[in-house]
Amino acid sequence: MPADSRLVQNGIVRAGRFRIVWTATVFTALCGRLPAQSTRAADLATGKVLVMQQNSADPNFAESVILLIHYDKDGVLGLRLNQPSAVPLSRLKDLQGARNRPDRVYVGGPVELETVTALVRSPNAPPDAMHVAPDLYAVQTLRGIEAALNETKNENGLRVYLGYSGWVMPQLQNEVNFGSWFIFEHGERYVFDREPRTLWKRLLDRTGAQFAFAPAARRHGFVTLSAQPTSASTDRFHLDIE
Repeated sequence: MPADSRLVQNGIVRAGRFRIVWTATVFTALCGRLPAQSTRAADLATGKVLVMQQNSADPNFAESVILLIHYDKDGVLGLRLNQPSAVPLSRLKDLQGARNRPDRVYVGGPVELETVTALVRSPNAPPDAMHVAPDLYAVQTLRGIEAALNETKNENGLRVYLGYSGWVMPQLQNEVNFGSWFIFEHGERYVFDREPRTLWKRLLDRTGAQFAFAPAARRHGFVTLSAQPTSASTDRFHLDIE
């Protein structure tokens, strides 16, 4: 048998002094660890999730996980999924149906913190809703948010955000090209995560990135631009907290 010949016997690949054992279990385990992410601006779209690289230049976006709820030439809107506040829904006194809800309100981003957006898990679109991903809708009107409150019992089906993250398309595309963001598919999988404060680290782990937290003094430089209102957001509900 030639010295460089290779034999495959019982799932074992033999080549000279090297032996690699491939079993179904090992293959499955390796595939399960592959990073489900992209760093290409061409992959940006509604329903995708942005995960900030570990060395964020802007403290507003440090350790952020942001769901894109609108992405087109008119503007980009996103909601930060991993920043729950200490404010319960019951303190949003203008929302019917919120009075006895202990669900936490989330900080969606640094833009217009007085505005309210709800993410709703439902097979059917609530009133005035924007479709974001399978069985996931964004609602920004009082009528739509109150309808969603009446249809859901807890934060496993609805989460409410104050403010949002906003860009114009070229700005976000440039940030991705610069290497600031990872892009994950299937945003609906992360919206209702039970441990949102650890979501960023868990997703970054999947990219294979090495952790090297930047000093606060280095976090500077990005400018967040408010996106133009979309057709579904021109009548956005503004909050009043008790």
